[in-house]
Amino acid sequence: MAAMSVIGIDFGSESCYVAVARAGGIETIANDYSLRATPSCVAFSGKNRVIGVAAKNQMVSNMKNTIHGFKRLLGRKFKDPFVQQEIKSLPFKVEETSNGNIGIVANYLDENHTFSPEQITAMLFTKLKEISEGALKTKVNDCVISVPSFFTNVERKALLDAAAIAGLNVLRLFNETTATALAYGIYKQDLPNPEEKPRNVVFVDCGYSSLQVSVCAFNKGKLKMLACASDPQLGGRDFDVLLADHFAEEFKAKYKIDAKSNPRAYLRLLGEVEKLKKQMSANSTKLPINIECFMNDIDVRGEMKREDMEAFSGHLFQRVEAVLKQCLADCKLKLDDIYAVEIVGGSSRVPAIKQLLEQVFGKTPSTTLNQDEAVSRGCALQCAMLSPAVRVRDFSVTDIQNYPIKLIWDATKGDDGEMELFNQRDAVPFTKMLSFYRKEPFSMKAIYTGNIPYPDSFIARYVVQDVKPTSKGESQKVKVKVRVNLHGMFSVSGAQLTEKRDATEQEQAEAEQKEAEAKEAQAKDPNAPQEPMDTTESSENTSELNHKDEPMEEDGDKKDKKKTKQITKVVELPVESSVAGYTQQDLNLHIEEECKMIANDKQEKERADARNALEEYVYELRGKLGAEEELGMYVTEADRTELCQKLDSMENWLYEEGEDCNRQVYVDQLTSLKKLGEPIKERRLEHELRPAAVEELRSALQLTRKALEQWRAGDEKYNHLSEEEMRKVEGSIESAQRWLDSNSSALNPPTKTQDPAVKVSAIREQKHSFTSVVNPILSKSKPKVEPPPAADSKDGKDNGSSAGTGDHSSEKNSQEEKMDVE
Repeated sequence: MAAMSVIGIDFGSESCYVAVARAGGIETIANDYSLRATPSCVAFSGKNRVIGVAAKNQMVSNMKNTIHGFKRLLGRKFKDPFVQQEIKSLPFKVEETSNGNIGIVANYLDENHTFSPEQITAMLFTKLKEISEGALKTKVNDCVISVPSFFTNVERKALLDAAAIAGLNVLRLFNETTATALAYGIYKQDLPNPEEKPRNVVFVDCGYSSLQVSVCAFNKGKLKMLACASDPQLGGRDFDVLLADHFAEEFKAKYKIDAKSNPRAYLRLLGEVEKLKKQMSANSTKLPINIECFMNDIDVRGEMKREDMEAFSGHLFQRVEAVLKQCLADCKLKLDDIYAVEIVGGSSRVPAIKQLLEQVFGKTPSTTLNQDEAVSRGCALQCAMLSPAVRVRDFSVTDIQNYPIKLIWDATKGDDGEMELFNQRDAVPFTKMLSFYRKEPFSMKAIYTGNIPYPDSFIARYVVQDVKPTSKGESQKVKVKVRVNLHGMFSVSGAQLTEKRDATEQEQAEAEQKEAEAKEAQAKDPNAPQEPMDTTESSENTSELNHKDEPMEEDGDKKDKKKTKQITKVVELPVESSVAGYTQQDLNLHIEEECKMIANDKQEKERADARNALEEYVYELRGKLGAEEELGMYVTEADRTELCQKLDSMENWLYEEGEDCNRQVYVDQLTSLKKLGEPIKERRLEHELRPAAVEELRSALQLTRKALEQWRAGDEKYNHLSEEEMRKVEGSIESAQRWLDSNSSALNPPTKTQDPAVKVSAIREQKHSFTSVVNPILSKSKPKVEPPPAADSKDGKDNGSSAGTGDHSSEKNSQEEKMDVE
């Protein structure tokens, strides 16, 4: 079952997909509406939360409490220019919190609540987790979640916080471009060998709100990202807004109504133009758009051709072309070096974008991958690789760092003060070891350099604690390990103090003995591996800074010190970090809130289910009680009238004072109704099933009597049965017949409205009692008769000989067949 819980989540701005790695391969999970796509929407009501498809269905009717587009707000501040631009198009209320973060206001449980984008994202993840657990029939914990390649440290941390609130253990935040490449490459059997020239493939992911283009080099068993370019603010929604604005102006001139002044009408218009855009991708003729009761009870109509749409979207296509050319320049490949161009994402279906791809890369775009599900499938594959529960074909994935990272420290100690640690397109994950010489605790600051799609280049501040001078007052060597991890996030993962002191005579003697033993072993076996001199070096690429704030030692001093052996002791130092995102205390608080909301949703679902069950029973029973209906003839006219009145009053109660009761109230009302309705249903069943049950008993009696007569006539079939056994059979026949005769009148009640005195269950019980006695006797098998001995021993020998020969021949043939198979 553990293998079942390996899932990959494609977290999109508009919708999400969840894929699972099973023994048979990768499968995309369908949600509770039997759809593969779950909209990234969370809606609130006075009683509960509604997430996914149901939330999107009420986006227009419950506009101010249906939250969408929150992925683009993750990890950002309220005054961020990008956020200010985004919230202009959002119909719900977004406000600034006390710490400058984003607060999304919604009416939940009849009170205004303020949620962060991370909390809303966690709610969506809770729904995806619930869908997965329902489909897989097991708990889901480990997952891999897709993330746009252009997300910075802060945004990635926010996504991890959201997953933690939802109770998910994220094995990796996987770049969407890399997930697509993995989904493409792992099934390719014809990739070149590692020593051969790689196969270079361009992947273009044009989604709802962003464009990402990457180039990947494939060899057998591995992929390496070469370059990635993106436009975080260019996607399918930009085309939708252009179309909506065009038709809003047209309707204003034609019908004298302003769609932009009415958020609900504009939201409907956006939905309709999105459908029109998809139709135009497949059809170049003029296509209509019709919306009934659009505004002020006015029906509106418009039309457009693909050529017209492409004409006023020209500036967007120029931005697409710029990203494509940027990626081509960054990868430093010639057009002849590119093997194929693969497109994924909903907006990549636009014909003009396909034409641009062909112009820039000189290749016809290919659609080998599922355009909507490729990212989730790649994430599921990566999760399977990282999970010990699943065996997957070995496939190495090397991602790249999208933005350069610089480390800055105090330059007053005689150091340079800064260093660019990671360059753009460096391999990820990646670790470096830095060496500082310090007498006291010191701080460092990590920042992004270059152009990033985020207003603040600050990543984090780190303070290395517990640094002290040597006994002689000199600086000590501090090694700091910096890393870009699997999530694509920068961190200072540890610090070590390397203490050196003079060895005692005993320690010096032990060290010399070990060195002598090592030299002796090396002399005996020159191929034996030698112990590394410095065990603190990282297994990955290591870069060292050696800056001292003490004067260099004199050569004479060095010569004196060489006479005395020195020993090195490594001490782990605590590192305090100041990073964006939730503290553990904040996380615990939000996890508790999420658990309460989950419990409330469950309670509300149970209450609604109980109410629906009562309502359904009222309608079903009343519909079947008519004189011509299936239950009408099994109830008297007076009882039917009385029951129908009770059902009518129950219906009225449900829509008035019974609209919002506790679950138990509905359960009790249903129980009281069933006491009246179920006897009628049972009466009908009794009437329908009784003739068959009686016939089965009579048939069993008849067959047994026939068998008794055959025994008495000396029939060969039963002549092995004893007289005592057959007397037992005869007694059972008489007993069953007496019961049937004594209850003959009760078996057929005079009217259908009366309950029968003898029920079907009693008839079946009588038949079971009868057959359990007679069947074992009548089905008793005859005793085996020994065959007579062979008349002629010679013939027997011959037969045995020939049989033996046949067996030998058969054995020989069998051996020959086995040999052939081998």
